[in-house]
Amino acid sequence: MTVDEYIEAAPEPHRSTLIELRETLRSILPNAEETISYSMPAFKVKGKAIAGYAHFKSHCSYFPHSGSVLPRLETELTGYDWDKGTLRFPVDQPPPRELVAEIVRVRLEQLGM
Repeated sequence: MTVDEYIEAAPEPHRSTLIELRETLRSILPNAEETISYSMPAFKVKGKAIAGYAHFKSHCSYFPHSGSVLPRLETELTGYDWDKGTLRFPVDQPPPRELVAEIVRVRLEQLGM
């Protein structure tokens, strides 16, 4: 399965939300490779997973591919349902670009990139 196929298979409004998140990640990580990792879309830099996302029945999720990224951003995540490895958000509202950029920044920093 390709990233495009994964997104196309998502129901609405999940699909539109994932498309918007994908565009945000593309703008933040313009040189990243888009691939399927753990059966979900992911962005990789130098072979390392930086960001992943998926849809579920009642929410969508963002995965920083590290259990130590989101705990560092506890204040910024106020109002979201999250745990150490997953940020859950509404099916019709992706996280704001500023938050996604900060999560990506912390993950890249963690990897020394």
